[in-house]
Parts: sequence; structure tokens; C-alpha cells
Amino acid sequence: QVVESGGGLVQPGGSLRLSCAASGFTWDYGAIGWFRQAPGKEREGISCIDNKDGKTYYADSVKGRFTVSRDIAKNTVYLQMNSLKPEDTAVYYCAAALLLHPIRALNAREYDYWGQGTQVTVSS
Repeated sequence: QVVESGGGLVQPGGSLRLSCAASGFTWDYGAIGWFRQAPGKEREGISCIDNKDGKTYYADSVKGRFTVSRDIAKNTVYLQMNSLKPEDTAVYYCAAALLLHPIRALNAREYDYWGQGTQVTVSS
């Protein structure tokens, strides 16, 4: 099970940190990914962290602005979002993959368990 939290309303240029609490998984393999979906658009994979070695992956749209990290002791993965733009407005999801194929790290089809989503709105 994965549960997101931390969404909200923020002004352009601001920051938010999303949390993904994961339970029932081992941190020895697989991955936790972050996705988002804006109205009328397809779900977009934006970041992922490999459970085995902590390697991270980012979409070009968020590279340099978003950072994924984890606290294994708390079974939690974080997405720190800085320099937010109006186009970052979307419902954000975290998801767990039981196996990670690096070349498909941001492909939603690779993920087995999904959270309910949390709304992020960037607006002045």
C-alpha cells in the first residue's frame, strides 16, 4: 500500500514536499515512482527511486527542480518540488513497482500499486 500526502496550493516559484508512505514492501528491490496527471492530459512519470541502490530518475520537465529521496526507517519516499510553475498543477500520485526495469523507470505500466493521489495547484 502507498499513500500520498502534502499537496496544496502554492504560488509560482514556491515549494512543496510530497510524502509517500509505503507499507508491505521490501526495500531490497523494486522502486517507488512519482507521477502526475493534469486535466485533459495523460499521466506523466516524473521521478523514481530505485529501492535497491537509491538511484534516481527524473523527467526532463522536472529535472533540476524536483528531488526524490527516501527515509527507509520511516518507509517513506519524498518528492521535494522547488521553483514550481503553473504547468506543474496536477494530481500527483506515488506508485510502487515490484521490479524495476531502468529503461522503463518512468513508465506507469511498470508499477503495481498506486496511491489515491494528492492535488497540487500552482497559482497566484
